[in-house]
Amino acid sequence: MDVDYPPQAEVFRTRIRAFLAQHLPPDWSGGGSLPPEERADAARRWRRALVDAGLVAVSWPEEYGGAGLSVIEQVVLDEEFARWGAPERAENDLLGIELLGNTLIALGTEEQKRHFLPRILTAEDRWCQGFSEPDAGSDLASVRTAAVRDGDEWVINGQKIWTSAGPTANWIFVLVRTDPAAAKHRGLSLLLVPIDQPGVIVRPIINAAGHSSFSEVFFTDARTPAHNVVGDVGDGWSAAMTVLGFERGSQITTAAIHFGREFERLCALARDRGLLTDARTRDGLAWCYSRVQLMRYQGYRGLTSLLAGHRPGREAAISKVVWSEYFRRYTELAVEILGVEALGPAGAGNGEALIVPEPGTPNSPACWMDELLYARAATIYAGSSQIQRNVIGEQLLGLPKEPARAGIGAPAQSLRGEN
Repeated sequence: MDVDYPPQAEVFRTRIRAFLAQHLPPDWSGGGSLPPEERADAARRWRRALVDAGLVAVSWPEEYGGAGLSVIEQVVLDEEFARWGAPERAENDLLGIELLGNTLIALGTEEQKRHFLPRILTAEDRWCQGFSEPDAGSDLASVRTAAVRDGDEWVINGQKIWTSAGPTANWIFVLVRTDPAAAKHRGLSLLLVPIDQPGVIVRPIINAAGHSSFSEVFFTDARTPAHNVVGDVGDGWSAAMTVLGFERGSQITTAAIHFGREFERLCALARDRGLLTDARTRDGLAWCYSRVQLMRYQGYRGLTSLLAGHRPGREAAISKVVWSEYFRRYTELAVEILGVEALGPAGAGNGEALIVPEPGTPNSPACWMDELLYARAATIYAGSSQIQRNVIGEQLLGLPKEPARAGIGAPAQSLRGEN
């Protein structure tokens, strides 16, 4: 298999490496060595450097503020940032650029593109995602948050949960039910809603590791202009699937780089504890190594599809299962290696982002325990492993559909998009 990138991609890679050598904040190390106030200031300076160099959304068209480059250049940028351990964009940027921004480019009106896309790049508009609800998580088509047309506006009532970046966002893209009489998948619409209004309340959720990565969002007669619909009214399911496709394809070739670094860190932990020759530990490490290689070649396969002009689709379910289950297993193996040491204090629990030591630095038991707790959520957010396996079995392999169970329904249908 030829996995060499075209010459123009390697030229761009050289440019990115020169940029990183010049602008990557010294003493960054993932931000962990800096106090919170200095870390925030360094992140702002870093983002400004990215904007000035035109590296925030390199594959977006130039007329919307992007660099007008191809998907391969975006992939190269992501790969080099991952290899250098460069600061990632803020969570709002990831939601705004990779999810909503790419969806607007695919489905949005010209007015929406020209208004929202530049504001995403400048961070004037900071986005979060409102999909899941207390009774509609894996079965996303069961959302009950309602939007009713009132003249030139939509009036929204309901609740969303597990909303990433909620406290720092000033806009939210929301899947709502606009036609309660329509079939389950047909009565939905995707709306763009301002958060800074009296009818919206954002309430952080503290997770098991003591961090507030997610929030609840409550809508009480909240309003948004009628033209803030992505795609057609009643076709929100298709728009939501486009968003989720971009979400699951966002780490197309970088997952193997990130998790490969974590594998090296895991090996260092086993070596430090004298367990590299332990049969059970070696078994676990071999499993982890094989999954990193699977991520690598699955990434190349996905990249080939993107370069052929296809959007991320059902195949993204494979990558989601592989990396999230790997995340869960390698953190479990780390805690097994640590033994009783892992039962010490599990992180600061101060709401700050998880700080992961770089390879070669001491492996903190508290940090590993934090990761173990967070990894549990990885098999649920962005599509639970159970649902993704149903998608793989039914939609990719053509296996029989899962029958409905009395009182529960058929979760496999939730991401199928059938009406």
